[in-house]
Amino acid sequence: MKKGSGGYDPEIELKKGAELSASSYDKTQGVEVTARKVTIGGLKGVVEFRGTATGKGPGIEGTINVWLSIFRYTRPDGTVDHVAGWNIAQALKPGMTALQTAIAFETYINSAARPYQAKAYGDDGHAALAITYKAAGK
Repeated sequence: MKKGSGGYDPEIELKKGAELSASSYDKTQGVEVTARKVTIGGLKGVVEFRGTATGKGPGIEGTINVWLSIFRYTRPDGTVDHVAGWNIAQALKPGMTALQTAIAFETYINSAARPYQAKAYGDDGHAALAITYKAAGK
């Protein structure tokens, strides 16, 4: 292993990242996390959506939530970055397809001032959202 200044070890630091989880509170649209880690080194987290949504009801009914955990990593200059966790909730509309849900999450993530980028893909019945870490200023 190659060590840089300030205790920086790229092999270790590039594996650090956010744990990804998700939950559906909709009666007919499901969610599953198939790749659970979004790393500094470019490993994508993937959330899959299936089915057509029943839609928003009282409270959290009819919503899907995606969470990215807090984490820390050391930069090459030896400083430590703290990346905040993020809870992203989407209230689903009746009849919303899996792809429409994935696109709603993509739009929200990409428009926020957070260090993440998302890409939706798939079809109406089964779609996915790939989330990558994007360093600040890039």
